[in-house]
Amino acid sequence: MKSHSITRRKFLKRSILGLSAVQLNRCSRSHDAKGINKNRPNIIFILTDDQRWDAVGCAGNPIIQTPNMDRLAENGTWFERAFITTPICAASRASFFTGLYERKHGYSFGTPPLSRACTDISYPKLLKQNGYRSGFFGKFGIEVEDGAVENMFDEYENLFRDPYFKNVDGVERHLTDIIGDKAIQFLRDNPQNIPFCLSVSFNAPHAEDNDPRQYIWPHACDELYKDIVIPPPDTADPSFFEKLPEYLKTSMNRERWKWRFDTPEKYQEMVKGYYRMISGIDMVIGRLTEELARLNLDSNTIIVLMGDNGYFLGERGFAGKWLMYDDSIRVPLIVYDPRMPSSKRDRVLNQMALNVDLAPTFLEYAGVEVPAAMHGESLVPLLNGEQVGWRSEVFCEHLCKLFPTIPQNEGIRTDRWKYLRYREYPDSEELYDLAADPPEEINLAENSRYVQQLSELRRRCDEMIAQYSR
Repeated sequence: MKSHSITRRKFLKRSILGLSAVQLNRCSRSHDAKGINKNRPNIIFILTDDQRWDAVGCAGNPIIQTPNMDRLAENGTWFERAFITTPICAASRASFFTGLYERKHGYSFGTPPLSRACTDISYPKLLKQNGYRSGFFGKFGIEVEDGAVENMFDEYENLFRDPYFKNVDGVERHLTDIIGDKAIQFLRDNPQNIPFCLSVSFNAPHAEDNDPRQYIWPHACDELYKDIVIPPPDTADPSFFEKLPEYLKTSMNRERWKWRFDTPEKYQEMVKGYYRMISGIDMVIGRLTEELARLNLDSNTIIVLMGDNGYFLGERGFAGKWLMYDDSIRVPLIVYDPRMPSSKRDRVLNQMALNVDLAPTFLEYAGVEVPAAMHGESLVPLLNGEQVGWRSEVFCEHLCKLFPTIPQNEGIRTDRWKYLRYREYPDSEELYDLAADPPEEINLAENSRYVQQLSELRRRCDEMIAQYSR
């Protein structure tokens, strides 16, 4: 349960940020006459598409090659329990920008554009308004009202797959590399002494759904993983699929599984392709960090990497995301701050972090007041090693109505328990003891020994729905 101390901390933080004299003392920053911080850090936010939490070397994956991501973690902080609030790209990306849950910002596939009221509190708009040069390159993934993009970004280019390889000045180039080129040019063009916030939003490793190969990687990754056999997950055993209700057996998760993982040979080919796409992103991250050093920007540029949702790689006979299992909602999160002393580097934090936490985190780094409407909490106190009250449970939801074979679902995850349910099937509930059963293999919802636990989590789920609707 979210402790009263965090609510109090939020109140105090909002109050303190409103008092300039206290803010100056608290943050130890220099400001000009207008209150703008002259020594604010630059921020690069790297967002990947469909990268699950363990698809990176620093998570303990012994196969995937991500040396640059790993290096950021070794010199920064790895959040081993990071989650998104909605496991679909459109709603999740709106939550990244606004710090709001889906049920509050109201945006997903098939909805009207994200409202101006929401984009007006987005981190790029507020940073731009407060003296940052704001840039965005890659997959935007949301629709906004007229004029919102111009208010959010100084430079913006929406770059989408389909196809991944594009002709650039007569040369075929992968979209991952093109996005990297745009980001590097933004760094080179940045005026001296002007802080920037650069959002780099990769399409990879999202599959190209209209291509039977699905995973389309840069040619530089052609030779990776060729001689490796990737073990399938234990829950890929057909017995797990057979126990599912019919509405999950016929869901889009199963349909996409047939595209990608329905034979052992296809499984090997597809997962290797997925890994190659992530390694392609990693190579671009290497280019970005090299360019920061060349431009003497490396000592004051924070780099944050996170995935927009998790991803099934055959677990339960599924592909895709959209459901409340950890495979679908758990993502990588790395925060690298070069200003941190060596004693606060190479750390692993186990507090539960969320996508809605990044907007308030970026704002606090920049010394900009965090809107009280945001549902997320700044991660800065945790990163600074402060002893603060923190959430011990997270609520997740999927409310999109556009796809009839993706059931609307919601759930709550605590340090120990996972409770999930399907909105169109109110009698269908699942309960997992994560301490004894991390892969979520044994549903305890119908076990009479856990009636009280089930009832408590059901109640908390209802309470959090009310909380995040406000």
